[in-house]
Amino acid sequence: MLSGVNFGRWGLRGAALLYLGLAIALPLAAVAVRGFSDGPASLLSALGSQGAWAALELTLASSAIVALVNGVFGTILAYVLVRFRFPGKAVLAALVDLPFAIPTLVTGVMLVALYGPASPIGQALGRVGIGLIFTPLGITMALLVVTLPLVVRTVEPVLLELDPAEEEAAQVLGASPWATFRHVVLPALRPAIAAGALLSFARALGEFGSIVVVAGNITGKTLTAPVFIFQLTSQFRYAEAAAVSTLLFVISASLVLVTERLVSTRREAP
Repeated sequence: MLSGVNFGRWGLRGAALLYLGLAIALPLAAVAVRGFSDGPASLLSALGSQGAWAALELTLASSAIVALVNGVFGTILAYVLVRFRFPGKAVLAALVDLPFAIPTLVTGVMLVALYGPASPIGQALGRVGIGLIFTPLGITMALLVVTLPLVVRTVEPVLLELDPAEEEAAQVLGASPWATFRHVVLPALRPAIAAGALLSFARALGEFGSIVVVAGNITGKTLTAPVFIFQLTSQFRYAEAAAVSTLLFVISASLVLVTERLVSTRREAP
């Protein structure tokens, strides 16, 4: 009986590892081998292309802004969904998850339809000198929409574990709502907020579908790294595309590992 249990346990582990290996590890290894089969030559060649560094800088800057903004507003949304009861709460929760459900290409089309130069809102913004579509601001907006659920759904479970009685006790003792949140709730949420923000950053690094619609893909101005990789493949420069892809993967994987560390630290905390 014991041997059967051990066999089942190891069998499940083996099946899980095999699936992860075939679905994730093997393709990633193939990309890395293709991109660095000649050492750093392919990467250096790709980075020497016109607009390559600008694309990387724009991607990193936009992703950092998105992580910070969603870290704040994602936390606020999570707090509202957990701590308050109000009409339409279920609808709000569904809207938060909507970016997970719809293709990111559709997200880009929606933003163009809403804020494009031909739309009433886009025209009104244009009259005051604000352009969203085909600008870095539009890229940031698209990334904010796509990555928002990552912060909300990372912070929400931690909030659910917190005892509201601690907040009520602080308010009974005379603390304001803001002081209660800052001194009682926020310290417990910091690892989750950081984890959600890092996941947003990592997700934003690789976003393609919404960006290719809203950015205009102007070299040196609105061309992002994922779209730059797509352009390399369109030019049959597969080794260079693989090298840049590996670079983005290393950055994203490092962030995911840090995120996992933050989450595991929270789980191990008494």
